[in-house]
Amino acid sequence: ALNQTARDVLDGNRYLILGIVDDDGRPRTSPVYFNHASYRDFYWVSSPNAHHSHNVAGRPRVSFVVFDSSVRPADAPQAVYVDAEAAEVAESDLAEHCARAFAQVRDDGARAFAPEELSGDADLRLYRARATRHQVHVRGRMHPSGVDVRETVEI
Repeated sequence: ALNQTARDVLDGNRYLILGIVDDDGRPRTSPVYFNHASYRDFYWVSSPNAHHSHNVAGRPRVSFVVFDSSVRPADAPQAVYVDAEAAEVAESDLAEHCARAFAQVRDDGARAFAPEELSGDADLRLYRARATRHQVHVRGRMHPSGVDVRETVEI
């Protein structure tokens, strides 16, 4: 059941909150629009000059959370927490990764990018975070301890 919850949350939401570390060690978060491939590879398009892109280049270990922020507090959102290794996709790998990243473009105004739009003199690049662990938020009333916890899941 928790595995399906994780898939539903990842399929039903458009933004992840990327947790990264600044040069001085301070934590930083950034919302990014994402697509995923098989719940393991998470893709976004960003400027290589963006603050979060600089941080990913220097410290590829990241974490992020995906959740529906529109639910009422009483309904406490389902959330998926992901630990991952992130990097800019190499120009030589763009054709393969663009095909995966944009295989299922959502009908919400997003679009698929071609490799030539993400290389050379282009302003944007493709980034991938490969998940190393998925966890699901379990509300206290659903857990024997009565306390909110994170449960690791395989999806």
